[in-house]
Amino acid sequence: MAADSEPESEVFEITDFTTASEWERFISKVEEVLNDWKLIGNSLGKPLEKGIFTSGTWEEKSDEISFADFKFSVTHHYLVQESTDKEGKDEVLEDVIPQSMQDLLCMNNDFPPRAHCLVRWYGLREFVVIAPAANNDAVLSESKCNLLLSSVSIALGNTGCQVPLFVQIHHKWRRMYVGECQGPGVRTDFEMVHLRKVPNQYTHLSGLLDIFKSKIGCPLTPLPPVSIAIRFTYVLQDWQQYFWPQQPPDIDALVGGEVGGLEFGKLPFGACEDPISELHLATTWPHLTEGIIVDNDVYSDLDPLQAPHWSVRVRKADNPQCLLGDFVTEFFKICRRKESTDEILGRSTFEEEGREIADISHALSKLTEPAPVPIHKLSVSNMVHTAKKKIRKHRGVEESPLNNDVLNTILLFLFPDATSEKPLDGTSSTDNNNPSSESEEYNLYNQFKSAPSDSLTYKLALCLCMINFYHGGLKGVAHLWQEFVLEMRFRWENNFLIPGLASGPPDLRCCLLHQKLQMLNCCIERKKARDEGRKTSPSDNVTDAYSGDAGKAGDHLGPDSLKDTDKEKGEVGKSWDSWSDSEEEFFECLSDTEELKGNGQEGGKKGGPKETATLKPEGRLYQHGKLKLLHNGEPLYIPVTQEPAPMTEDLLEEQSEVLAKLGTSAEGAHLRARMQSACLLSDMESFKAANPGCFLEDFVRWYSPRDYIEEEVIDEKGNMVLKGELSARMKIPSNMWVEAWETAKPIPARRQRRLFDDTREAEKVLHYLAVQKPADLARHLLPCVIHAAVLKVKEEESLENISSVKKIIKQIISHSSKVLHFSNPEDKKLEEIIHQITNVEAIIARARSLKAKFGTEKCEQEEEKEDLARFVSCLLEQPEVLVAGAGRGHAGRIIHKLFVNAQRLTESSDEAAAMAPPEEELKRMGSLEERRQNLASDFPPPAGRELILRTTVPRPAPYSRALPQRMYSVLTKEDFRLAGAFSSDTSFF
Repeated sequence: MAADSEPESEVFEITDFTTASEWERFISKVEEVLNDWKLIGNSLGKPLEKGIFTSGTWEEKSDEISFADFKFSVTHHYLVQESTDKEGKDEVLEDVIPQSMQDLLCMNNDFPPRAHCLVRWYGLREFVVIAPAANNDAVLSESKCNLLLSSVSIALGNTGCQVPLFVQIHHKWRRMYVGECQGPGVRTDFEMVHLRKVPNQYTHLSGLLDIFKSKIGCPLTPLPPVSIAIRFTYVLQDWQQYFWPQQPPDIDALVGGEVGGLEFGKLPFGACEDPISELHLATTWPHLTEGIIVDNDVYSDLDPLQAPHWSVRVRKADNPQCLLGDFVTEFFKICRRKESTDEILGRSTFEEEGREIADISHALSKLTEPAPVPIHKLSVSNMVHTAKKKIRKHRGVEESPLNNDVLNTILLFLFPDATSEKPLDGTSSTDNNNPSSESEEYNLYNQFKSAPSDSLTYKLALCLCMINFYHGGLKGVAHLWQEFVLEMRFRWENNFLIPGLASGPPDLRCCLLHQKLQMLNCCIERKKARDEGRKTSPSDNVTDAYSGDAGKAGDHLGPDSLKDTDKEKGEVGKSWDSWSDSEEEFFECLSDTEELKGNGQEGGKKGGPKETATLKPEGRLYQHGKLKLLHNGEPLYIPVTQEPAPMTEDLLEEQSEVLAKLGTSAEGAHLRARMQSACLLSDMESFKAANPGCFLEDFVRWYSPRDYIEEEVIDEKGNMVLKGELSARMKIPSNMWVEAWETAKPIPARRQRRLFDDTREAEKVLHYLAVQKPADLARHLLPCVIHAAVLKVKEEESLENISSVKKIIKQIISHSSKVLHFSNPEDKKLEEIIHQITNVEAIIARARSLKAKFGTEKCEQEEEKEDLARFVSCLLEQPEVLVAGAGRGHAGRIIHKLFVNAQRLTESSDEAAAMAPPEEELKRMGSLEERRQNLASDFPPPAGRELILRTTVPRPAPYSRALPQRMYSVLTKEDFRLAGAFSSDTSFF
């Protein structure tokens, strides 16, 4: 009745136990990953070679799974090995324990210097790790750890996977792993203990053996012998007995102006601190048997000097301060500044200087006096300094960014001709700045688009780099640049060539600033030649300011096209501004109108012999071999011609834009052709003036011989004679060559309109230099600075001969060639280049530090010296280096001496503590391990003690299969860790 009285609407919840739980889904996902990676079954690989864990290639693949809403990452780590038996790999191997269990007993790769922690602890070549996907997540509770471990066990059993599977528990920094490996009738449990403080009974071999034996619980008596491998690591940190070989720069000497040109021409190199922070010596006893050696809390046979194996590794200082890297980095920072020179130096300075402009102008006017005076007395920088004395009395000398002594030293380094007692001539411009095209230096400045290493631009970059680092920073850079621009103005106005620049047109392979300075030098050369021609020669003399290279015209070869003609002749065309009528104000010639009228100009256009017979030859250079004019038989003379206008790359780009804007119309094409043939027209006029009565065929025979075709024909008398005619392209109607020839007048080069207006171009260059901001200047000169840094690194590397550094330098050169060839490279790529240079500098500094410590230069025997040099080189390139002969070898004796000296310094520093009260003395003696270490006082207490215990015993019963057992122990000052792999037979249990 009570049941009937209950409301009928009540519903009972029914649980469907056939639905998969989250735990089951997780196990299924693990199994799915193992199947996808084909980690099913067992395949035996070849035996592990010695050192393969370090020298071999490790790979990994990852996937992500989740347990409910908690995400895990699954990672498969494995050593890549070539399969020796492809068929045997696929066959099912029965009654064979898994490969990982066999690897537990392998002694060829104990204590690998560079490997995954599980590889070092267990000696595995393949394993899978399940860990929380997020760095902050961790599996902390014991129940969850057991749940994951049971999931792993079930997944391994269901799939038949014989690869060890680990689960990472607790916080990740603790590196705690538990895992399992299953095979047919066998299982290995991977367990771990991690403690902050270790009991004293576990700090030596005897205590660890007790733990190991109690853990395996072998029922046999007596127990099988235990194989032991031991490694003690000693750390050397005290280098006080060795001075760091890097000598810091003498800042006082630099500021005091005592630095010569040699110092300013060199970049510093080396680390300011010792780049080697620690030396780790590992003494190893690889194969010991229980009972042979004693190591307990009272006595130890483990003397480092008696260890059969020594290996050494070095710990590098983190980001050591390097001089060359700092220099280049600080200079690169200028590229990001926005201030102009006026803003940096202060506008008030220039306003006050403007009041004294009359004094400066008066000083400059004195420089134009005809009497030759040594340039060091004429330097505009000195003049300006003299004129500023009154201003500086008000502002104070300390406000000047650069010290006068430093400034004068730099200017003398940049302009060494200032010390000459003779007036300058054309010899001041260096002609040897272009190295052989086969030399490495040529390839470098050509690839980096910088400047030759002995050029003014290159030296200016080094000086600005040093000024920025040592003398005033950005203000010092702006000050020096201002003085440099004034010096350029002075040299232009007084016809003094700029030293350190190759003669000739601008080299387009160099940076734009170098091209601008070369352009200014070209202007000075033209102006100087023209002014000297006025003073020494009358206006009608054949001597000509535009003569230039005497053999230029005779070297012309005929092109395949009109464009090629200009190219082979060196003509690159004129800028749009050069067609302005304002050019006539620069003529240095008298009017030719009446002369041309009296000499039959109309006939001269066609080049007929009758009309031009009365013309007087002008502007002849020399006779051209045996060539004669075709119509009158007179000798053909090579004329004096104008040099083509030199161009910098920015002017070439400007001209290209102008030509492109003319369009494709007939009128635009005609105007474009006229602009490109300006030099051709000038040469035709010079040729007509030098060869009255000539024809176009005569000009082509000299100017473009390939466009004049000669053939042997038989004349009317039956004789074989040569008959020539113009090429097909010269006969094209409206040919520009024909039109230019008909337009050309017989005018010698000295009376022609100038193709190159040196005055205007020089002013353009000077204005360009004056408006450059320090950031723009740094951008222009950064390729030169990187070029200098690479040369410095190569020079220093040649002294050390480090193979790895040579490879890195080649990579830097290749990378820099690609980046610096563009006009505006990205800052990120430039930073990468600078970072690479700094890394190379640090490597070389480490090599020198090790050589100083090991005394490679002090070895008397050449064989020992080579062995030590090879040993030091290996220390830089390998994670760990074996010491030949251990403590009895040459390198071993040096290492022993290093530790002995460090111990003596430590003992001397503790002399004061020797007089301490008994209680403090007991504290000073430290732990049990430190007291035991007093027996071997040549070495400090080991920073790390590693032991590997191995044996093969039947577990869990006497009749079980004998399976491998392994326990790894590591003891440091920070923690204590035990990592055990204990195998058992599961056939009957």
